[in-house]
Amino acid sequence: MTPESNNLVLTRPLCVIDLETTGTDVRNDRIVEIAVLILRQDHSLRSYVRRINPGRPIPPAATDVHGIRDIDVADLPPFAIIAPKLFAFLAGCDLAGFGITGFDLPLLVEEFARAGLTFLLEGRAVLDALTLYRCREPRDLTAAVKFYLGEERTGAHTAIADARNALAVLNAQIHRYGLPGTPAEVHKTVVDVDVGGAFRRGPDGDVVFGFGKYRGRSLARIAVEDRAYLHWILRQPFLDDARSLVQAALTYRTVEPRPVSP
Repeated sequence: MTPESNNLVLTRPLCVIDLETTGTDVRNDRIVEIAVLILRQDHSLRSYVRRINPGRPIPPAATDVHGIRDIDVADLPPFAIIAPKLFAFLAGCDLAGFGITGFDLPLLVEEFARAGLTFLLEGRAVLDALTLYRCREPRDLTAAVKFYLGEERTGAHTAIADARNALAVLNAQIHRYGLPGTPAEVHKTVVDVDVGGAFRRGPDGDVVFGFGKYRGRSLARIAVEDRAYLHWILRQPFLDDARSLVQAALTYRTVEPRPVSP
């Protein structure tokens, strides 16, 4: 029995999955490497690792994450070729990983579908260590006071006490992580695009959705393809910086370019 699995009691094999990809858009990005650890009931381990030609260039930002370049996969088969064997490898197994429910599994299902195979989760246990982490480890002010200050939270849910606790935690974070002391500089280190995280930077540096049906898609592209969706966003209670991004995308696509003066 391996130390990393000695607390698991298995009634069927457990496949632990991780993907490296061309990006974070489930519908449009592709797998470039898949690794599967299959843990059997006797806790013996078998591994399956394959690199895959995604059929499109790997963006530099993605290479920066996983180190896989176009040249590394140029002569390798596409996913459709390895799909039948991988499908059989995963048959009858429960599934596990870190963050797999939000990205790895949806992308894997899409890849199988493009290969003509229907990969179902029904009847399987799915263990996402990230989901379990978030469920079991509180991320509230009480936990932050305990973690950063080594104290029990006092005056919980009284506004002034909570404000003092929040200030003390922020001050401790700046020290612990060596952050710059000015609010503007701290803001830059934690805010990607907008304060609420509705948008983020994509692999190519463009602004992409961080939520909803267009998650991972370019804001500029959706301003062309589905303007009604952006107008819907403007009617929702998003923060003003996110609303300004949406309004700018709509305006840019509306205003006709002015003729260049001779």
